[in-house]
Amino acid sequence: MNLLDSILKEINEVVSKVDEQSLAEAAAHLAKDKRIFVVGEGRSGLMAKGFAMRLMHLGYEVYVVGETITPAIKEKDVVVAVSGSGKSANVVSDAKKAKEKGATVLAFTSNLESDLARSADMSVVVPGTVRGDEGDNRKSIQLLSSLFDQSVHIVLDGLCLYLSRRDGISNESATGKHW
Repeated sequence: MNLLDSILKEINEVVSKVDEQSLAEAAAHLAKDKRIFVVGEGRSGLMAKGFAMRLMHLGYEVYVVGETITPAIKEKDVVVAVSGSGKSANVVSDAKKAKEKGATVLAFTSNLESDLARSADMSVVVPGTVRGDEGDNRKSIQLLSSLFDQSVHIVLDGLCLYLSRRDGISNESATGKHW
């Protein structure tokens, strides 16, 4: 088996363990009449930004935490927090701040026992290997958190597909919102 086949096999194993009902529950919190904020650090942050971009294509009002034009979080907003370990200090801090302001927090993490998952209203578990996993906990041939990042990207894209079908948004309509 070549390296690319091995990577694809790992991703398939992780994604097949994600509870699709948890995606439906996450989707129930995402509505066009709510502002959505995404937050993540490093590559997880890049996956969160990709999700934000796709939500924009679907017609949602979406912001990336930390950008210069991001407004203040308010009650009834939704925060999607992405952290493989669930321990990224800024992500956990932002999630807790959002909860204090009355926002709903959705966590995408591999660690259901993490501070992020505990502070969230709901968590979608994406059980990919992350940077600190070693020994028996390391289930990937890839470096650092690559497996989580790749898998969460697919899961978030799956959530977007779910939303597009629920909301009746065609590919043509989404394309019309693309730069």
